[in-house]
Amino acid sequence: MTDKYGDHLSLTKEEKASFVVDMFTRIVVHYGLWFTEVRHQMGMEKALEVLDKATKNSVGIGMKRLSGELGFEMEKGLPKALLDLDENAMEGLMKAVAKNWLVNDGVWFQAVEFEHGMNDAKRCNDSCWAQFSPYEAHAVKKFLNLGETPGLDGLKKALNFRMYSLINTQSIIDEGPESFVFQMNECRVQRARVIKKLDDYPCKSAGLVEYAYFASTMDPRIKTECIGCPPDDHPDDWFCAWRFSI
Repeated sequence: MTDKYGDHLSLTKEEKASFVVDMFTRIVVHYGLWFTEVRHQMGMEKALEVLDKATKNSVGIGMKRLSGELGFEMEKGLPKALLDLDENAMEGLMKAVAKNWLVNDGVWFQAVEFEHGMNDAKRCNDSCWAQFSPYEAHAVKKFLNLGETPGLDGLKKALNFRMYSLINTQSIIDEGPESFVFQMNECRVQRARVIKKLDDYPCKSAGLVEYAYFASTMDPRIKTECIGCPPDDHPDDWFCAWRFSI
């Protein structure tokens, strides 16, 4: 084992590979801290504008540099190997990324819960969703080019592009031009608890933040009502349900 405090050139190949992974982790954390501080100093709306500009430049510069070092081709600003994937492989990759996102959420929750208890974990979780939901809505709105006030039709489209949509089963029930009901029919987290014969995880406090913030960021005119969410009782065909109206 080499001296970790010495010259990085003295590291073994395995240690260097581990160091590279650690460096990418630092980039992710630093990136998130920049966004958090800009939001704190300038507010969410301006922070999202800055994030768009920073991300466009950061991803472009980073991909170009990595492609040069690792020797992969770029096409239309994306790794060509990614564009060359067949439909099944692309779908599999998208689902794998979404599952990694959910796992990441879970390991953070448990890291707090096991050390500091359920109350602190839920408090951190709910606060995190208060920040992530507006960001995800902004990202989806931009990706789909929905405009500033896309209404309920825009929200319906957007709900099918959340990370959750790739790993859970969900449905929409129209109630007319002024409202619809969104149901989470299969929830990966809750289904795992059912299999283990555990009670539902009481996610209502997070859901009230998650869905309301997502909807209002899509269009400030949209109101959110919780029909039911654990620890509420619910039928077998959904775990949570939400009404969106305008």
